Amino acid sequence: MMNQTTVQPIGFSVLDLASVCEGGTPADAFKESVRLAKTVEQLGFKRYWLAEHHNMESVASSATSVLIGHIAGHTSSIRVGSGGIMLPNHAPLIVAEQFGTLASLYPGRIDLGLGRAPGTDQLTAKAIRGENMHAVNNFASDIQTLQTLFSEKNKNSKVRAIPGEGLNVPIWILGSSPDSARLAASMGLPYAFASHFAPTHFRDAIRYYRQHFKPSQYLDKPYVLACVNVIAADNDAEAYRLSTSLLQLFLGMVTGKRRLLQPPVEDMDQLWDIQQEYAVNQMLTYSFVGGPQKLKKKFQEFLSTYQVDEVMATGPIYDTEARLASYAHFSRVIQELNVSYSAV
Repeated sequence: MMNQTTVQPIGFSVLDLASVCEGGTPADAFKESVRLAKTVEQLGFKRYWLAEHHNMESVASSATSVLIGHIAGHTSSIRVGSGGIMLPNHAPLIVAEQFGTLASLYPGRIDLGLGRAPGTDQLTAKAIRGENMHAVNNFASDIQTLQTLFSEKNKNSKVRAIPGEGLNVPIWILGSSPDSARLAASMGLPYAFASHFAPTHFRDAIRYYRQHFKPSQYLDKPYVLACVNVIAADNDAEAYRLSTSLLQLFLGMVTGKRRLLQPPVEDMDQLWDIQQEYAVNQMLTYSFVGGPQKLKKKFQEFLSTYQVDEVMATGPIYDTEARLASYAHFSRVIQELNVSYSAV
């Protein structure tokens, strides 16, 4: 049972990397993203975020702001945003102009989640940042610059974001470490944790964030979003079979042999050794794989333990219909839990 003094409904959302499946193309991935966004909007999901990654064969969301506009243009009410934009890869003014444009086109629907990682390997980061490889050290000040560019008080400045000025696009801090928690707490911004692939510091980071949060003009109390892996199906066995595509994806990260999103397999033991299996499972601590009953039990335990405000699901499933069904199962589970909590 939740221990919150005032029980608030748990928000549920989607993180999409526009996964490119074996046998498919980025164009196919974009079509599937639009279909997914339309489906989850109808299911009552709160937001649909896309992540900036580069030089990854299976990820087509590299031009993140462009894809955000594409998704927003094919939906009508769901919030669309970045989970996230890797700010050290960009000049704050350009980000302000891009998201100011998006917020002007789709008012009240755009989120700007910001991360400090390169979203790629170091060689590609060098190609992106050039001589500005130490831009990560300016992360906090670059966020403050963005806030200024989005504010009305900047109208008399010699450098202005047009469009963008006066729009106050919601900014989120994304991270996977105590450093990001400290920054989000000190700036009074909502905090999204990447527990779907970096679970190690999740508990400590969100605890620090809550304990040290300083209310701001943007947010009066802490707000924690946890991103997790969700692979759901009609039964546990089918969910596990579908999850082998996710396992293969992370195996590629562990071995350095990345591939397009692979079809599910019947036996992962043919693909990995004991050490690789252990490494993959360590990264996937916060993964919810199963049929409706198992999923509900695991989420009930997770929400009771961590009391997050919102859960963002990512579910790289090879088959489109199975992917849509998985998000439908997820939404039903969270909505059922919300009903049960509201009755407490």
